Amino acid sequence: MAGEVTITVVGNIADDPELRYTQGGVAVASVRVASTPRTMNKQTNAWEDGETVWVRCTAWRELAENVAQSLTKGSRVVVTGRLKAPSAYTAASGEARASLEVEIEEIGPSLRYATATVTRRAREGGNAPAAMTQDPWANTPAAPAAAKADDGWANPGAPASDDTPF
Repeated sequence: MAGEVTITVVGNIADDPELRYTQGGVAVASVRVASTPRTMNKQTNAWEDGETVWVRCTAWRELAENVAQSLTKGSRVVVTGRLKAPSAYTAASGEARASLEVEIEEIGPSLRYATATVTRRAREGGNAPAAMTQDPWANTPAAPAAAKADDGWANPGAPASDDTPF
């Protein structure tokens, strides 16, 4: 939707992702991400940690299942998503607080201090041909040569006909 605030958060997962299903069978995963800024103190010549920002992140459907299967507590992640309005609550100590919430669009491990192996999942459902179901990133079959020869956009260097297309 237009006007939504999109943010990127880099941090560590605080707990193992929690996977649940709605009554309609839609998967939803929740994960808390902690992001702590570090700055260099020029006077002491040492790194200092700032205040940790906690962000509750939510993923839906197939993404939720992938998050629950792939990520664990302590994993460093990069999360991009839509920022939701903060929800206010009262802590056990009686202190008023607000939580940041992000609806995840993309999430993955940070490769700054680690490596990762990607395993592609086959798409489920739909009427895709068998070849597309096995590899969703496979190239689509090439168009017949005759169709390409008649396509002026596919052959920009080809001489144009005098017939106006419209």
